[in-house]
Amino acid sequence: MLNQRRTTNILLLIIVVPLVFYLLKTLSFIFVPLIFSMFIALLFLPLMRFLGRRRVPKFISIVVVLLLVALGLKLGIELIKLSSKEILATKSEFFPLAEQKVADLKVYLFENFGIEFEENKNPIGQFFEKENLGSTFGFLRTFLTTLLMTAFFVVLWLGESINVHKLLNSVVLKQKHTSIKAFMKIEKDLIKFIKVKFLVSALTGLFTGLMCVFFDVSFPIFWGLFAFAINFVQMVGSFISVILLSIFAFVELDPTSTLFFFVLSITLVQVVFGAILEPIFMGKSFSINIIAVLVMLMFWGFLWGIPGLIMAIPITVFIKIILEQFPSTKIIASLLSGNETTIE
Repeated sequence: MLNQRRTTNILLLIIVVPLVFYLLKTLSFIFVPLIFSMFIALLFLPLMRFLGRRRVPKFISIVVVLLLVALGLKLGIELIKLSSKEILATKSEFFPLAEQKVADLKVYLFENFGIEFEENKNPIGQFFEKENLGSTFGFLRTFLTTLLMTAFFVVLWLGESINVHKLLNSVVLKQKHTSIKAFMKIEKDLIKFIKVKFLVSALTGLFTGLMCVFFDVSFPIFWGLFAFAINFVQMVGSFISVILLSIFAFVELDPTSTLFFFVLSITLVQVVFGAILEPIFMGKSFSINIIAVLVMLMFWGFLWGIPGLIMAIPITVFIKIILEQFPSTKIIASLLSGNETTIE
């Protein structure tokens, strides 16, 4: 009887797990803003509690939080506008130089490797063709839709129309004391992660921009913003930032010691803030096995694309904390963290 029940459970698991993955991917337009909004709401929960203790009505508290989020978005948009003006102001100088470097690179590849490219087509101007602009507008439409849905879900989270604590208690843990303990740990760790990640990303973006100014590389504001944004993608973002900026610098800087020291400088910025300071700020209790990080990045990136890459680590932390609450799954939590966990 016991073996039969175990077999039934395994078969159900085999059926349910692929179904859950399919729903996560198919309904990503709902799940992505839902999870994003949860992280935003968690970040502002301490402020909500502070205002609540001052007897500020919940409606007013939610409006204050939304105004703060809107202010942050406004600041980001102004920085993007500033970087756009910077790019347009130097367009006449940079693009001819870039086209010349690309032409030289084509000649080099043809002469040494026999690689041919399609002629009479401007490789840089291809981005501004109607087909590519159409896809760009499609991306902006999807982004705005996701933004509005995220704002809607933030209001629901903060208004406790969606209650994480009750959800954990009724669906997963089913023990009031355990669910409160798990929720408080989830809240504490995720708030810490978001704060540290934002601070480290901001410093990475700032110093990347300063390196561009120091070595006279164009568009320092743009590259600072890019480094800030891409740094939220754990591990992968640092590589992308260094590689793209190095390729860009190759266009402007002569392939001499100046280019070498610039690449070395932006690499050191990523290493100091991402590989040294960030783990120190996070603390040992927050550590996640590097293999688990890579697997989760691939998994959530496959399901949800760029948003999945950004949210992969917070979701992993959420899962790890839940697994730590059950003796039978503590071993899995210890594998995720890379630390030894005592099984009671």
